[in-house]
Amino acid sequence: MTSPKAGRARQAERNNVTILAAAREVFLADQRAPISAVAERAGVGISALYRRYAGKEDLLRTLCHDGLRIFIGEAEEAAADPDDWAAFERFMQGVVEADVHSLTVHLAGTFTPTEEMRADAARANELAIALFERAHPQMRAEAVPADVTMLLEMCAAVRIPDQARTAQLRRRYLAVLLDGLRAGGALPEPAPTIAEINWRWSTPKPETE
Repeated sequence: MTSPKAGRARQAERNNVTILAAAREVFLADQRAPISAVAERAGVGISALYRRYAGKEDLLRTLCHDGLRIFIGEAEEAAADPDDWAAFERFMQGVVEADVHSLTVHLAGTFTPTEEMRADAARANELAIALFERAHPQMRAEAVPADVTMLLEMCAAVRIPDQARTAQLRRRYLAVLLDGLRAGGALPEPAPTIAEINWRWSTPKPETE
């Protein structure tokens, strides 16, 4: 027989999954939306949301950190492939399928990262660079790791109301972008800089409640 305590714990976890899914939808549509809109979308009371999250910034931080963990997981799985280009391609496809960049790019600068997030971001960067360097001999000579970030953002920008169709289109254009990365010929210079990639994280935007 399930104990009342275990039942409440499972319900709390279900509520949290529902809250995070609702928050993703709400803040992708409007990052300035109040936290009450998340509770309404999730179908839970605002008190249930505040029991889990101290405020909007805490919720935004959790969403982005979850995306960062997914990125790391995709990179670690891809790294196990012994084929250098296949590993890189698998990594890119996994990140695009998980729609990580739609969230992280959209919400960048809306919260202050924790030290744990910074450590995970450094780990994610190391993994991505390692996969890039393995595949680089098969790329255009001018390609740099920052190009990968831009390519992922381009795929994340593909969005229509139908989620399944959005996924199909992203796969289509990722294939085009990967082929372009491998093709011969020179890329226009200069390449994107780290500062250009990271500018959006420099100053947290004011929280709107």
